[in-house]
Amino acid sequence: MLDESLLDAPERLTEADRRGLLRGAAEAGARVRTAARHAAEAGVGNLKPDGRPRAVLIAGPGAAATHAADLLGTLAGAGSPVTRLAPTGVAPAAGALRWELPGWAGSVDLLLIATPDGAEPGLSLLAEQAYRRGCTVVAVAPARSPLNDAVSASRGLFIPMATAPYDHDEPLAGAAPGVLWALLTPLLALLDRTGLLEAPPEAVGKVADRLDLVAERCGPAIVTYSNPAKTLASELADSLPVVWTEGTSAGPAGRRFAAALAELSGTPAVVADLPEALAAHSALLAGRLAAGADPDDFFRDRVEEPAALHARVVLLRDRPIGGLTAAPNARDLALGHDTPISELEPEAGGELETLAELIAITDFAAVYLALASGA
Repeated sequence: MLDESLLDAPERLTEADRRGLLRGAAEAGARVRTAARHAAEAGVGNLKPDGRPRAVLIAGPGAAATHAADLLGTLAGAGSPVTRLAPTGVAPAAGALRWELPGWAGSVDLLLIATPDGAEPGLSLLAEQAYRRGCTVVAVAPARSPLNDAVSASRGLFIPMATAPYDHDEPLAGAAPGVLWALLTPLLALLDRTGLLEAPPEAVGKVADRLDLVAERCGPAIVTYSNPAKTLASELADSLPVVWTEGTSAGPAGRRFAAALAELSGTPAVVADLPEALAAHSALLAGRLAAGADPDDFFRDRVEEPAALHARVVLLRDRPIGGLTAAPNARDLALGHDTPISELEPEAGGELETLAELIAITDFAAVYLALASGA
């Protein structure tokens, strides 16, 4: 059950935030600036690549590496395929994970390693394997981690991760807002130098500014009725979020939102891109999860029963209303099945800015839902 009174009690929210999730979301802009400075100090801006890599491979544990690969692949487009190397092992513990390069990987490919830990033996072994194959290796991880030595021995580039003191208070959640931006920002700068995407320093600075603006709008001191993140968290209470995205950049934001809901608050969610979502989820909205569904006997006593779980559509769009859009059909489908719908659309700006705004608002919403539900 969601304790909605907690949402408008900043002191209680702070006390409940044992994992530093709100702080990570609020300081995302500062984390971007620190990560950009670390990348510059590591020499990323002075790199002179011979050309675009044939393929970009990304390895790392958990949600942070998955989301970074998804975002970078979307922004890079078809220029060079971006592939995440999924780990294998018997447990998610650092010592149990192993990564392998695909058989075709070689000297014309780029391996990126992104981890908030840096103590995974499997990643050090991967860096050595990449060196033997001739792959260029770049890693982002905490300074003075074992991975630093392994990458240096492999003649790769190591970029210290932007960390905060509270990162070490509790185990870091892979979907934590600060973790994503600390790992993603140096990789954006790197791939800008290789020509795979456009993320010059001024664009990264605008991302940080946009994240600061979202933090002002969505911070714990802002009351629910004027706070889009708290409003969304309240709307998602006791519901199954059905996340629909429209626009290329909104896809990774929606998939990250679904993953963050599951990891941070224990809320399951389904996600799909428009217009395919209309066919994929039509039966879901028409079934027992529809708001108008009333299973079994209408006259039975429901006083002691928990509220039924019903779907709620969350529409994330990265482009303004107008032109060719499936949004009207999405609204008609949802409302036609008595399913409520929440919509988020960023303010105008560059692709990186609008994507950052969608991620930031949904990050705040996932954190508020986690804290108010006692997760």
